[in-house]
Amino acid sequence: MSKKICMVVAYHPFMDARIFKKEAKSLQKKGYKVTMVVPRRNGNLFDIDGTPFRNSFRSKVFTHEGIKIVTYDWESCKNHLNKVLGNEKSWESQGFNNPLTQLAIQQDADIYHTHEYLSLFAGIGIKRLMKKQKGKDVKLIYDSHELTPDPLDTKYSEETRENLKQKLLYMLEEVDYIITVSDSIKSWYIENKPNLPVEVIYNSPPLTKNYLPKEYHSNNLTVGYEGNLDDKKGMKEKIIGLTEICSKSVSFQFKIIGGSRFGNSFLIPEHLQRHIQLTGWVDYQAIPNHLKDVDIGWIDLEDVENSLNKRYALPNKFFSYLNNGVPILVNKCHDMESFIHKHQCGFVIDKTNATSQDYAEALLQLLEDKCKLKQMSQNARSVMETLYSWENMEKRLFRVYELLTKQ
Repeated sequence: MSKKICMVVAYHPFMDARIFKKEAKSLQKKGYKVTMVVPRRNGNLFDIDGTPFRNSFRSKVFTHEGIKIVTYDWESCKNHLNKVLGNEKSWESQGFNNPLTQLAIQQDADIYHTHEYLSLFAGIGIKRLMKKQKGKDVKLIYDSHELTPDPLDTKYSEETRENLKQKLLYMLEEVDYIITVSDSIKSWYIENKPNLPVEVIYNSPPLTKNYLPKEYHSNNLTVGYEGNLDDKKGMKEKIIGLTEICSKSVSFQFKIIGGSRFGNSFLIPEHLQRHIQLTGWVDYQAIPNHLKDVDIGWIDLEDVENSLNKRYALPNKFFSYLNNGVPILVNKCHDMESFIHKHQCGFVIDKTNATSQDYAEALLQLLEDKCKLKQMSQNARSVMETLYSWENMEKRLFRVYELLTKQ
C-alpha cells in the first residue's frame, strides 16, 4: 500500500510553485497518495498573483492534476493558531481545535509536511492528536521556506522575536525532518538543533527542454525580471530609472515576466513604453519561452541589513534564470553572492542598497564584454544540468521521504 502524505498549508496559494508544482507533483509521481489542506480567505482560493478564483475551485474538496485538495476557512483558524505564542500547556485545549488541524487529521496520512510557522504549529497538534486519538505515530516535516522569526526583522519587538524563536525550538523537538531552501538557513538550524536532520532543497525548476545557448553577438540588451512587482519596494522606480539610463546608450528592453499583484498596477512613463514590456502572469511551464530573449536576469532585494532572510535568499527567479542560461545581476546578498562567485554565473554589485545608476552602469559594462557574458551564460546552464535542477532536488526529496517511511 502506498504511503499517504498530507501537505499542511497556512498561507501559500494552493498552486504554489514549490509546494504544488514541484513537491506534491513529484511525490505523486513517485507513487505516494498526496493531499493538500489549504486556506480560503473570505471564501476564496487565490492564484499565485493574488487574483481570487471566483468561478472555479468552489468545492470544499476537489482534485486538481491528481492531487486531492481539501479547503478550510482561514478566518476560523487564525485565533487558534496564534495560541502558539501562549503557554505550551494550553496548546491542546486552546490551539489545536481548529479546522486546519482537524481536517488534516481526517486525512489519516502517514507523513505530514508543513510549510509555515503556523502550519508547523498545526502539525504539532496533528502529531499529538493522531497518537492520542488513533494510536498512530506519524512523521512530521517542517519545510522552512524562510527563517521565522527573522532574527533581524524589526517588525516585531525583540521580546516577541525571542518568544517566537523559543516556541519554534520547542516545536522542533517533535519534528522528524527539516527541509529548507538555502545552506545558510540549514546552518542556522544545525546550530540551534544539531541532532535534527536537515536537507536543503533549492527552489529550482525542472530542467528546461529544447534549450538553445545564447550567443551575445549584437549590441542589443534585454534585461529580464521574473515575479511580483511589490508596491512597498522601490522596485518600479529602479526599473524605470535603469531603463531611462540604458536606453540612451544601447537598444534596450526591460522584460517583466509577471507583474503587479491583484489590485495593483505599474504605470510606465509614455516615453519608456516601447522599452518596458509587461507579459503579465504566465503559466509556470511557459516561463522558459519568455526567457529565451533575455540576456541578463535582474534581482534586487532591498533592506538587506535588516533581514537575515534576504541575506540568505535563493529565490525561485534566481534558479529560473540559471536554468535558461541567463546570467544574474544582483545587489549584495550573502547566499546569492556566494553562489555567483562560486559558479561564475553572474555579477554582484558590491552594495546592499544598489541604485538605478549602479545597475545601469553594471549592465552596460557587462554588455561590453560579450565573451565573459557568454561564459557566464554557459556556466549558469551547466550548474543547473549537473547540480541544481529540480530533477536533482527531487532525488533529495525522495531520500527524505524514504528515510521517514523506513523508520
